[in-house]
Amino acid sequence: MGSVSVRDVSVAFEAFRVFDGLNLDIEEGEFIVLLGPSGCGKSTLLNAIAGLLDVASGQIWIGGRNVTWEEPKDRGIAMVFQSYALYPRMSVRENMSFGLKMAKTPRPEIEKRVKHAADLLQIAHLLDRRPDQLSGGQRQRVAIGRALVRDAAVFLFDEPLSNLDAKLRNELRVEIKRLHARLGKTTMVYVTHDQIEAMTLADRIVVLKEQKVQQIGTPGEIYHRPANLFVAGFVGSPQMNFIQGRIGMNNGVPEFVKGQRRLSLANYQFGGRPPVDQDIVLGIRPEHLEIATNGTWSDLMIDIVEPMGADTVIWCSDHEGSVQVRTNSSRRAVPGESLTLSVDVSQVSLFSPETGDRL
Repeated sequence: MGSVSVRDVSVAFEAFRVFDGLNLDIEEGEFIVLLGPSGCGKSTLLNAIAGLLDVASGQIWIGGRNVTWEEPKDRGIAMVFQSYALYPRMSVRENMSFGLKMAKTPRPEIEKRVKHAADLLQIAHLLDRRPDQLSGGQRQRVAIGRALVRDAAVFLFDEPLSNLDAKLRNELRVEIKRLHARLGKTTMVYVTHDQIEAMTLADRIVVLKEQKVQQIGTPGEIYHRPANLFVAGFVGSPQMNFIQGRIGMNNGVPEFVKGQRRLSLANYQFGGRPPVDQDIVLGIRPEHLEIATNGTWSDLMIDIVEPMGADTVIWCSDHEGSVQVRTNSSRRAVPGESLTLSVDVSQVSLFSPETGDRL
Protein backbone atom coordinates (compact mmCIF):
# COMPACT_ATOMS: atom_id res chain seq x y z
CA MET A 1 0.00 0.00 0.00
CA GLY A 2 1.30 3.45 -0.93
CA SER A 3 -1.05 5.92 0.72
CA VAL A 4 0.56 8.86 2.56
CA SER A 5 -1.03 10.80 5.40
CA VAL A 6 0.46 13.92 6.95
CA ARG A 7 -1.41 14.54 10.19
CA ASP A 8 -1.10 17.80 12.13
CA VAL A 9 2.59 18.00 11.27
CA SER A 10 4.75 20.87 12.48
CA VAL A 11 8.35 21.34 11.32
CA ALA A 12 10.65 23.85 12.99
CA PHE A 13 14.25 24.99 12.63
CA GLU A 14 15.04 26.22 16.14
CA ALA A 15 12.64 29.16 16.74
CA PHE A 16 11.47 29.34 13.09
CA ARG A 17 8.34 27.27 12.41
CA VAL A 18 8.09 26.14 8.80
CA PHE A 19 4.80 24.28 9.10
CA ASP A 20 2.34 24.41 11.95
CA GLY A 21 -0.35 21.71 12.01
CA LEU A 22 -0.28 20.81 8.32
CA ASN A 23 -2.61 18.06 7.07
CA LEU A 24 -2.47 16.25 3.73
CA ASP A 25 -3.87 12.89 2.59
CA ILE A 26 -2.50 11.21 -0.55
CA GLU A 27 -4.28 8.16 -1.91
CA GLU A 28 -2.53 5.02 -3.09
CA GLY A 29 -1.45 5.33 -6.73
CA GLU A 30 -2.01 9.10 -6.81
CA PHE A 31 0.38 11.55 -8.46
CA ILE A 32 0.55 14.60 -6.18
CA VAL A 33 2.54 17.72 -7.08
CA LEU A 34 3.68 20.21 -4.43
CA LEU A 35 3.79 23.53 -6.29
CA GLY A 36 4.95 26.92 -5.13
CA PRO A 37 7.68 29.57 -5.31
CA SER A 38 11.11 29.17 -3.73
CA GLY A 39 10.95 29.20 0.07
CA CYS A 40 7.31 28.12 0.33
CA GLY A 41 8.20 24.87 2.15
CA LYS A 42 7.53 22.26 -0.54
CA SER A 43 10.96 20.55 -0.29
CA THR A 44 10.77 20.72 3.51
CA LEU A 45 7.46 18.85 3.42
CA LEU A 46 8.89 16.24 1.04
CA ASN A 47 11.94 15.74 3.27
CA ALA A 48 9.69 15.33 6.31
CA ILE A 49 7.74 12.60 4.49
CA ALA A 50 11.05 10.96 3.53
CA GLY A 51 12.35 11.08 7.09
CA LEU A 52 15.26 13.36 6.22
CA LEU A 53 13.83 15.97 8.61
CA ASP A 54 12.38 15.32 12.05
CA VAL A 55 8.91 16.71 12.76
CA ALA A 56 8.36 18.83 15.87
CA SER A 57 4.88 17.38 16.32
CA GLY A 58 2.26 15.41 14.43
CA GLN A 59 2.47 12.10 12.59
CA ILE A 60 3.37 10.79 9.15
CA TRP A 61 1.73 7.58 7.95
CA ILE A 62 2.81 5.61 4.87
CA GLY A 63 0.88 2.57 3.71
CA GLY A 64 -1.29 2.58 6.83
CA ARG A 65 1.78 2.53 9.10
CA ASN A 66 2.99 5.26 11.45
CA VAL A 67 6.54 6.01 10.26
CA THR A 68 7.02 9.32 12.08
CA TRP A 69 10.21 8.23 13.83
CA GLU A 70 11.41 5.53 11.43
CA GLU A 71 14.60 5.85 9.40
CA PRO A 72 14.22 6.75 5.67
CA LYS A 73 15.35 3.25 4.63
CA ASP A 74 12.51 1.69 6.64
CA ARG A 75 9.69 3.85 5.26
CA GLY A 76 9.14 2.03 1.97
CA ILE A 77 10.01 5.10 -0.10
CA ALA A 78 12.40 5.86 -2.95
CA MET A 79 13.67 9.38 -3.61
CA VAL A 80 14.99 11.21 -6.68
CA PHE A 81 16.90 14.41 -5.96
CA GLN A 82 17.48 17.57 -8.00
CA SER A 83 21.15 16.65 -8.42
CA TYR A 84 21.85 13.28 -10.03
CA ALA A 85 24.23 12.23 -7.20
CA LEU A 86 25.67 9.36 -9.24
CA TYR A 87 28.93 7.64 -8.35
CA PRO A 88 31.32 8.85 -11.09
CA ARG A 89 33.57 5.76 -11.11
CA MET A 90 30.68 3.30 -11.30
CA SER A 91 28.85 2.20 -14.42
CA VAL A 92 25.13 2.80 -14.84
CA ARG A 93 24.51 -0.82 -13.84
CA GLU A 94 26.63 -0.43 -10.69
CA ASN A 95 24.95 2.87 -9.76
CA MET A 96 21.50 1.34 -10.08
CA SER A 97 22.38 -1.81 -8.15
CA PHE A 98 24.53 -0.29 -5.38
CA GLY A 99 21.72 0.18 -2.86
CA LEU A 100 20.45 -3.37 -3.44
CA LYS A 101 23.95 -4.77 -2.89
CA MET A 102 24.24 -2.87 0.39
CA ALA A 103 20.90 -4.40 1.42
CA LYS A 104 22.35 -7.85 0.56
CA THR A 105 19.71 -8.54 -2.09
CA PRO A 106 20.43 -11.81 -3.96
CA ARG A 107 22.33 -11.29 -7.21
CA PRO A 108 19.64 -12.79 -9.53
CA GLU A 109 17.05 -10.45 -7.98
CA ILE A 110 19.35 -7.46 -8.46
CA GLU A 111 19.88 -8.31 -12.14
CA LYS A 112 16.14 -8.76 -12.63
CA ARG A 113 15.27 -5.40 -11.05
CA VAL A 114 18.01 -3.48 -12.88
CA LYS A 115 16.94 -4.96 -16.23
CA HIS A 116 13.27 -4.16 -15.57
CA ALA A 117 14.03 -0.55 -14.56
CA ALA A 118 16.41 -0.05 -17.49
CA ASP A 119 13.78 -1.34 -19.93
CA LEU A 120 11.10 0.95 -18.47
CA LEU A 121 13.39 4.00 -18.74
CA GLN A 122 14.86 3.00 -22.12
CA ILE A 123 18.46 3.01 -20.84
CA ALA A 124 19.31 -0.70 -21.25
CA HIS A 125 21.92 0.20 -23.89
CA LEU A 126 23.65 2.50 -21.39
CA LEU A 127 24.20 0.03 -18.54
CA ASP A 128 27.94 -0.31 -19.09
CA ARG A 129 28.68 3.42 -19.44
CA ARG A 130 29.89 5.74 -16.70
CA PRO A 131 28.02 8.97 -15.79
CA ASP A 132 30.57 11.18 -17.58
CA GLN A 133 29.63 9.40 -20.82
CA LEU A 134 25.95 10.33 -20.48
CA SER A 135 23.88 13.40 -21.30
CA GLY A 136 21.99 15.28 -18.58
CA GLY A 137 18.72 13.60 -19.49
CA GLN A 138 20.33 10.15 -19.44
CA ARG A 139 21.88 10.81 -16.03
CA GLN A 140 18.51 11.80 -14.63
CA ARG A 141 17.00 8.60 -16.06
CA VAL A 142 19.71 6.64 -14.23
CA ALA A 143 18.88 8.50 -11.00
CA ILE A 144 15.22 7.59 -11.45
CA GLY A 145 16.22 4.00 -12.25
CA ARG A 146 18.28 3.79 -9.06
CA ALA A 147 15.13 4.68 -7.12
CA LEU A 148 12.94 2.42 -9.24
CA VAL A 149 14.91 -0.77 -8.47
CA ARG A 150 13.98 -0.41 -4.79
CA ASP A 151 10.44 -1.47 -5.75
CA ALA A 152 9.00 1.09 -3.33
CA ALA A 153 5.32 1.93 -2.93
CA VAL A 154 5.99 5.68 -2.73
CA PHE A 155 8.31 7.72 -4.96
CA LEU A 156 9.43 11.19 -3.90
CA PHE A 157 10.79 13.61 -6.54
CA ASP A 158 12.53 16.83 -5.46
CA GLU A 159 12.61 19.09 -8.56
CA PRO A 160 14.27 16.36 -10.66
CA LEU A 161 14.12 18.28 -13.97
CA SER A 162 15.20 21.76 -12.90
CA ASN A 163 18.82 21.28 -14.05
CA LEU A 164 17.83 20.24 -17.57
CA ASP A 165 17.23 22.38 -20.64
CA ALA A 166 13.69 22.99 -21.90
CA LYS A 167 13.70 20.20 -24.51
CA LEU A 168 14.96 17.58 -22.06
CA ARG A 169 12.47 18.72 -19.41
CA ASN A 170 9.64 18.17 -21.87
CA GLU A 171 10.91 14.71 -22.81
CA LEU A 172 11.48 13.52 -19.25
CA ARG A 173 8.18 14.97 -18.08
CA VAL A 174 6.43 12.68 -20.56
CA GLU A 175 8.60 9.75 -19.44
CA ILE A 176 7.73 10.29 -15.76
CA LYS A 177 4.02 10.45 -16.57
CA ARG A 178 4.31 7.29 -18.66
CA LEU A 179 6.27 5.60 -15.86
CA HIS A 180 3.54 6.38 -13.34
CA ALA A 181 0.93 4.85 -15.66
CA ARG A 182 3.03 1.70 -16.13
CA LEU A 183 3.68 1.23 -12.41
CA GLY A 184 -0.04 1.31 -11.62
CA LYS A 185 -0.46 1.49 -7.83
CA THR A 186 2.76 3.42 -7.16
CA THR A 187 2.23 6.73 -5.37
CA MET A 188 4.32 9.71 -6.52
CA VAL A 189 4.90 12.99 -4.69
CA TYR A 190 6.64 15.54 -6.88
CA VAL A 191 8.07 18.95 -5.91
CA THR A 192 8.37 21.74 -8.47
CA HIS A 193 8.08 25.49 -8.92
CA ASP A 194 7.21 24.95 -12.61
CA GLN A 195 3.46 25.25 -13.13
CA ILE A 196 3.64 23.46 -16.51
CA GLU A 197 5.17 20.40 -14.85
CA ALA A 198 2.48 20.55 -12.18
CA MET A 199 -0.42 20.91 -14.60
CA THR A 200 0.74 18.15 -16.95
CA LEU A 201 1.84 15.56 -14.37
CA ALA A 202 -0.51 15.83 -11.41
CA ASP A 203 -3.68 14.04 -10.46
CA ARG A 204 -3.93 16.73 -7.77
CA ILE A 205 -1.86 19.83 -7.05
CA VAL A 206 -1.05 21.24 -3.61
CA VAL A 207 -0.31 24.96 -4.03
CA LEU A 208 1.89 26.37 -1.25
CA LYS A 209 2.84 29.91 -0.30
CA GLU A 210 4.77 31.02 2.78
CA GLN A 211 4.51 27.55 4.34
CA LYS A 212 0.71 27.45 4.04
CA VAL A 213 -1.51 25.42 1.74
CA GLN A 214 -3.42 27.78 -0.55
CA GLN A 215 -5.44 25.21 -2.50
CA ILE A 216 -5.59 21.47 -3.16
CA GLY A 217 -7.34 20.33 -6.32
CA THR A 218 -7.11 18.78 -9.75
CA PRO A 219 -5.26 20.77 -12.43
CA GLY A 220 -8.66 21.78 -13.85
CA GLU A 221 -9.93 23.01 -10.50
CA ILE A 222 -6.73 24.94 -9.80
CA TYR A 223 -6.78 26.57 -13.23
CA HIS A 224 -10.48 27.34 -13.67
CA ARG A 225 -11.54 27.96 -10.06
CA PRO A 226 -8.50 29.35 -8.19
CA ALA A 227 -9.15 29.73 -4.47
CA ASN A 228 -7.46 33.11 -4.18
CA LEU A 229 -5.49 35.81 -5.98
CA PHE A 230 -2.16 34.09 -5.38
CA VAL A 231 -3.22 30.81 -6.99
CA ALA A 232 -4.89 32.66 -9.87
CA GLY A 233 -1.74 34.65 -10.58
CA PHE A 234 0.79 31.87 -9.99
CA VAL A 235 -0.85 29.26 -12.23
CA GLY A 236 -1.24 30.07 -15.90
CA SER A 237 1.01 31.43 -18.62
CA PRO A 238 0.36 34.10 -19.73
CA GLN A 239 -0.85 35.19 -16.30
CA MET A 240 -4.51 35.84 -15.56
CA ASN A 241 -5.66 39.42 -16.13
CA PHE A 242 -6.69 41.24 -12.94
CA ILE A 243 -9.00 44.25 -13.21
CA GLN A 244 -9.98 46.26 -10.15
CA GLY A 245 -13.56 47.55 -10.01
CA ARG A 246 -16.70 47.21 -7.93
CA ILE A 247 -20.02 45.35 -7.83
CA GLY A 248 -23.07 47.25 -9.00
CA MET A 249 -26.69 46.26 -9.59
CA ASN A 250 -28.66 46.61 -12.83
CA ASN A 251 -32.38 45.76 -12.48
CA GLY A 252 -31.57 43.36 -9.67
CA VAL A 253 -28.72 41.70 -11.57
CA PRO A 254 -25.15 42.11 -10.22
CA GLU A 255 -22.57 43.50 -12.63
CA PHE A 256 -18.91 44.35 -12.62
CA VAL A 257 -18.27 48.07 -12.98
CA LYS A 258 -14.98 49.62 -14.06
CA GLY A 259 -15.32 53.27 -15.06
CA GLN A 260 -17.67 53.32 -18.05
CA ARG A 261 -17.41 49.58 -18.61
CA ARG A 262 -20.03 47.11 -17.45
CA LEU A 263 -20.08 43.31 -17.37
CA SER A 264 -23.17 41.34 -16.31
CA LEU A 265 -22.53 38.75 -13.60
CA ALA A 266 -25.96 37.14 -13.85
CA ASN A 267 -24.49 33.63 -14.19
CA TYR A 268 -21.61 34.02 -11.74
CA GLN A 269 -21.84 31.62 -8.80
CA PHE A 270 -21.13 33.75 -5.74
CA GLY A 271 -20.15 31.93 -2.56
CA GLY A 272 -22.57 34.17 -0.64
CA ARG A 273 -24.45 37.41 -1.21
CA PRO A 274 -22.93 39.65 -3.92
CA PRO A 275 -20.89 42.42 -2.20
CA VAL A 276 -22.81 45.30 -3.81
CA ASP A 277 -21.01 48.67 -3.94
CA GLN A 278 -17.80 47.08 -2.68
CA ASP A 279 -14.42 46.95 -4.39
CA ILE A 280 -13.52 43.63 -6.05
CA VAL A 281 -10.88 42.22 -8.39
CA LEU A 282 -12.09 40.54 -11.57
CA GLY A 283 -9.83 37.83 -13.01
CA ILE A 284 -10.07 36.59 -16.59
CA ARG A 285 -7.53 34.44 -18.41
CA PRO A 286 -6.15 35.75 -21.75
CA GLU A 287 -7.71 32.87 -23.74
CA HIS A 288 -11.17 33.77 -22.39
CA LEU A 289 -11.04 37.18 -24.06
CA GLU A 290 -12.00 37.13 -27.73
CA ILE A 291 -11.50 39.76 -30.40
CA ALA A 292 -14.99 40.48 -31.77
CA THR A 293 -16.89 42.94 -33.94
CA ASN A 294 -19.63 43.52 -31.36
CA GLY A 295 -18.06 42.81 -28.00
CA THR A 296 -18.33 43.78 -24.37
CA TRP A 297 -15.39 46.19 -24.23
CA SER A 298 -14.55 48.38 -27.22
CA ASP A 299 -11.96 51.01 -28.24
CA LEU A 300 -8.95 49.19 -26.82
CA MET A 301 -5.59 49.91 -28.45
CA ILE A 302 -3.00 47.22 -29.23
CA ASP A 303 0.31 48.00 -27.48
CA ILE A 304 2.45 44.89 -27.98
CA VAL A 305 2.14 41.72 -30.07
CA GLU A 306 3.97 38.59 -28.86
CA PRO A 307 4.06 35.71 -31.40
CA MET A 308 4.31 32.39 -29.52
CA GLY A 309 4.10 29.86 -32.34
CA ALA A 310 0.61 28.38 -32.35
CA ASP A 311 -0.72 31.34 -30.33
CA THR A 312 -0.24 35.09 -30.25
CA VAL A 313 -0.49 37.15 -27.06
CA ILE A 314 -1.77 40.68 -27.64
CA TRP A 315 -1.33 43.38 -25.02
CA CYS A 316 -3.99 46.07 -25.32
CA SER A 317 -5.10 48.98 -23.17
CA ASP A 318 -7.25 52.07 -22.76
CA HIS A 319 -7.54 54.72 -20.05
CA GLU A 320 -9.09 52.09 -17.72
CA GLY A 321 -6.07 49.74 -17.79
CA SER A 322 -4.44 46.97 -19.84
CA VAL A 323 -5.17 43.30 -20.53
CA GLN A 324 -3.56 40.38 -22.37
CA VAL A 325 -5.49 38.50 -25.05
CA ARG A 326 -4.49 35.05 -26.27
CA THR A 327 -5.55 34.39 -29.84
CA ASN A 328 -4.75 32.13 -32.79
CA SER A 329 -1.48 32.99 -34.53
CA SER A 330 -3.35 33.32 -37.83
CA ARG A 331 -5.06 36.46 -36.51
CA ARG A 332 -3.15 39.49 -37.79
CA ALA A 333 -2.51 42.14 -35.13
CA VAL A 334 -0.61 45.41 -35.43
CA PRO A 335 0.45 47.77 -32.61
CA GLY A 336 -1.73 50.88 -32.67
CA GLU A 337 -4.74 49.00 -34.03
CA SER A 338 -8.09 49.47 -32.25
CA LEU A 339 -10.09 46.41 -31.24
CA THR A 340 -13.16 45.23 -29.35
CA LEU A 341 -13.17 42.37 -26.86
CA SER A 342 -15.85 39.86 -25.95
CA VAL A 343 -15.60 38.39 -22.43
CA ASP A 344 -16.51 34.77 -21.65
CA VAL A 345 -18.37 35.53 -18.41
CA SER A 346 -18.61 31.82 -17.51
CA GLN A 347 -14.81 31.85 -17.04
CA VAL A 348 -14.62 34.96 -14.83
CA SER A 349 -13.25 34.79 -11.27
CA LEU A 350 -13.96 37.41 -8.60
CA PHE A 351 -11.75 38.06 -5.58
CA SER A 352 -11.77 40.22 -2.48
CA PRO A 353 -8.98 42.83 -2.70
CA GLU A 354 -8.63 42.75 1.10
CA THR A 355 -8.33 39.00 1.76
CA GLY A 356 -7.53 37.80 -1.77
CA ASP A 357 -10.13 35.04 -1.39
CA ARG A 358 -12.46 33.97 -4.17
CA LEU A 359 -15.97 35.41 -3.90
